[in-house]
Amino acid sequence: MSQYSPLKGQTGLKRIFNAFKYSMSGFKSAFKNEAAFRQIICLNLVLIPISCMLHISKIEHVLLLIVGLLAIIVELFNSAIEAVVDRISLDQHPLAKIAKDMGSAAQFVALIIIAVTWVIIVFL
Repeated sequence: MSQYSPLKGQTGLKRIFNAFKYSMSGFKSAFKNEAAFRQIICLNLVLIPISCMLHISKIEHVLLLIVGLLAIIVELFNSAIEAVVDRISLDQHPLAKIAKDMGSAAQFVALIIIAVTWVIIVFL
């Protein structure tokens, strides 16, 4: 058992299995509870097949895939931040607003990265 947390006691294959189970639970929760996560998934479900139809290099194709997946990662973090802030208190507080706004800003940057990458690869 870890000296830092009583919840960190698993090792080996059991730990890997648990990590996978927790990850799938996180995806399920995000999809069920977060409209923005569903929108990012839908965006990827449109862009990924389109990227497969483009006559571009493998590196360019990988870049188009990575930027879409990056937005999914950022939205998962954003949703996690919002959940923790809401768990602490539903009262409005300036620090809670800052945390949520920064998470939203991170997702905005991820969407800009998608747009810029697609414009550069497809149109320039």
